[in-house]
Amino acid sequence: MSKSRVGSLGRRLSSWLALQSLAGLAVVCIGVYVVTHMNLEARQLDSLAQKQAQVRHLLTEASRDGDAATLAHKLDDFFIGHQDLALALWRRDGSVFYERVMVTPPGSSVRTSRFEVASSKAQPGTLTATLTLDTSDDRLMLRRLAVTLLAAALGGALVVSVGGFLLVSLGLRPLRQLVDQTRRLAADTLHQRLDGSAQPKELEPLIVQFNELLGRLEQAYEQLEGFNADVAHELCTPLATLIGSTDLALRKARGAVELRDVLGSNLEELQRIAAIVQDMLFLSQADRGAMARRVTTPSLAAVARAVADYHDAALADAGLSLEVRGDAAGEFDIPLLQRALSNLVSNATRYADRGTTIVIDIAAAGADEVTLTVIDHGVTIGPEHLPRLFDRFYRSDRARAGAHQNHGLGLSIVAAIARMHGGRTFATSAGGLTVVGMSARATADRRQVSTGLLDESAHPDPGTKMRALNASA
Repeated sequence: MSKSRVGSLGRRLSSWLALQSLAGLAVVCIGVYVVTHMNLEARQLDSLAQKQAQVRHLLTEASRDGDAATLAHKLDDFFIGHQDLALALWRRDGSVFYERVMVTPPGSSVRTSRFEVASSKAQPGTLTATLTLDTSDDRLMLRRLAVTLLAAALGGALVVSVGGFLLVSLGLRPLRQLVDQTRRLAADTLHQRLDGSAQPKELEPLIVQFNELLGRLEQAYEQLEGFNADVAHELCTPLATLIGSTDLALRKARGAVELRDVLGSNLEELQRIAAIVQDMLFLSQADRGAMARRVTTPSLAAVARAVADYHDAALADAGLSLEVRGDAAGEFDIPLLQRALSNLVSNATRYADRGTTIVIDIAAAGADEVTLTVIDHGVTIGPEHLPRLFDRFYRSDRARAGAHQNHGLGLSIVAAIARMHGGRTFATSAGGLTVVGMSARATADRRQVSTGLLDESAHPDPGTKMRALNASA
């Protein structure tokens, strides 16, 4: 899947800041230009109106004198010092009564006002006047103003851009320091944490989450290292037994009965190795997202009683009894639940006090969740062991007792089965009463599809393969 490249955050912020400042300055400059242009136009119109009133006044005074020469002389005197004005008076027949020409260069801009003036004794009838105002100076000023404003906008945007780039670079310095800290992290330095004392407030949640992630990674790495050591230890013992017994059998000639005993002992060790490997494959497939193969189950109590029947002999040898309480229905993977219950019951059988009763409690924990709990009376588990009770090969006095028979993956498999059913595991122990169990969703999440990773060995037949349910406890 192709991913769009975001690019440098500093360059992006600087570019957006430059564009924003340029747009802001452009709006301001355009506003100044428009207001200035409107003011100049208003001033031009006002000036034409004043000149028009003055021309009317002069013509009114001249009408009393009745002398055309006097009128022309007064008009000439009026235009002294007004080189930007021109006036033309026409009679009704189109002939020119008076004309004051304004000399302007080509391309000059002018504003013209045309109006009618009253008749006079010097010139009977109405005259048509055309008053022209040269606006070239205003136009030139507007042009210079536009160039000045454009230069100011570009220069201001450039200054803001440079300042913005420096500020962004300075503001991103803590982020670069954070990158340097993460660059120094390695597998052997996962105990270190990011220092957020010099970081801005916006980065504090990220630093907290990253440090929590480092803590989880450190714990997972330590568990992986311990897990590898435990696997090597668990496999080393049966392999050493196999090698030693085989070496002794080969040193001298032995009879068929004696060889059969050696092969029988070796077979037990091989079966133990195979059980470890199968359980590890099961846990690996569960970790890769395998889902439970659900079928409609009308009674979980019947499933629990089937598991209890299998453990009758072990319970009798330990002087224990077993009771099933409660019931629930739903969609579950029956072989997997049998395996989880078998591991829990086997675990309780080993540690419960003689003469007590183990209880399998089945209860609804919500509208779509049930809990399967195994309760026994025995030695109290220390609170420091409870959080890691479901870890693989976790070593505690209670969990490691009888290690020559059980390799310590039973509760890990229970946790995996709980996850495959959308649930979780839980454990409490106080006053000699130990409660260990799991929860499971009663119906499958339709958004999740079974990956089909689990092979048939993960779903032993409840009848003929029930013994395999207890192999990993």
